[in-house]
Amino acid sequence: MGSPSNTGGSGDAGQKKKLPTQFVNFVFFKVDPAWRRLSQEEQEQGKQEFTAVVNEYKQNGVMVNAYSMVGIRSDADFMLWRIAKNVEVFQEMMTRLLHTGLGQYLEITYSYLSFTKRSMYVDKMDPEHQNPRTFIIPGMKKYLFVYPFIKTRDWYQLTYPTRQGMMDEHIQVGSKYPSVKLNTTYSFGIDDHEFVVAFETDEITDFSVLVQELRETEASRYTLRDVPMFTCIRHPDVKDALNTL
Repeated sequence: MGSPSNTGGSGDAGQKKKLPTQFVNFVFFKVDPAWRRLSQEEQEQGKQEFTAVVNEYKQNGVMVNAYSMVGIRSDADFMLWRIAKNVEVFQEMMTRLLHTGLGQYLEITYSYLSFTKRSMYVDKMDPEHQNPRTFIIPGMKKYLFVYPFIKTRDWYQLTYPTRQGMMDEHIQVGSKYPSVKLNTTYSFGIDDHEFVVAFETDEITDFSVLVQELRETEASRYTLRDVPMFTCIRHPDVKDALNTL
């Protein structure tokens, strides 16, 4: 888990085919209170400019989903979940967003960078589950729960069979909550955390009970840090999310 893949030499007949990778970014924004003192016309113009940039990138293949946290957290008002083929597009898009009328009043309070890859652990209940993990397709559920986390160094010193056994228990608990979809992405070496996970569901309580039960698993002993945790409400269009500001 987290170790570099062995690509072999150039032209090596035994070289493994490289699986497609998606780069993932969860970026959280806080609006300057001065924004709300602008006229309705200025606010609407700023939101339209911001929305136009997002929609342009969506039309060019970047997956963007918008979520609001107004009234839920004090340190973030809305979030964009972005998925792209390369990291550079995130930077290019953000530069343009921050120069819109709304963007000039935004502070980026959190931003997590990660990517998709096949898990090294086998889901014995669904052996084909690993392959879909290399490609995220958001489930469009009402709620999204996002948090980065880090395992202890002791976790990586355990033998693979020992870790697989703990993950078997972890997977078994998760299977009891089919209403909750897990998206696991990896940040080893490219951000402060090792993983970023995003759970999608239409039932907040299902997710809360799942997390509580996972705390009782053996693998939980090896979690060093798994905060901050964000509860995000999905909006079908970025403009809808911005209208909550």
